Amino acid sequence: MVLSQKESTAIQDLQTQEQSCIEKYQRYSKEAKDPVLSELFTDIANEEQKHYDSLQQVLDGKVPQCDCNDSDGKDYNPKATYDSMTNSEDKKNDCFLATDCIGTEKMVSGSYNNDVFVFADSAIRKLLADIQIEEQNHAEMLWKYKTVNGMA
Repeated sequence: MVLSQKESTAIQDLQTQEQSCIEKYQRYSKEAKDPVLSELFTDIANEEQKHYDSLQQVLDGKVPQCDCNDSDGKDYNPKATYDSMTNSEDKKNDCFLATDCIGTEKMVSGSYNNDVFVFADSAIRKLLADIQIEEQNHAEMLWKYKTVNGMA
């Protein structure tokens, strides 16, 4: 499989976004006050690394398999650390981190939605669609965290 210049550039741009997400989630995992949120950030950072690695495989001429049947967002049920009446500095900090990451996931998901149409190869389009679903799952998980902790 040989990518066009436009396809290669799109993959490289997506990798740049994934690398930024990896670094953000790793940093936010250390900044989060709530261990539940810290663990969620670590888990999402690991998923973003898988996305980056999958994109690298495409650049290397291989399209990895994907299942396109993700349910991480639907199945995520975090335990509450904060109650709806608490308005501590720790809660405000964690709310900011989670909200910022939801915005990032929306942006990245939109990029995948646009870039999928650059590719002629249906296997690559399927991979990008799968990653987009996973980005949406990340946002859903973060939203559920905020909701159960009285931040939404």
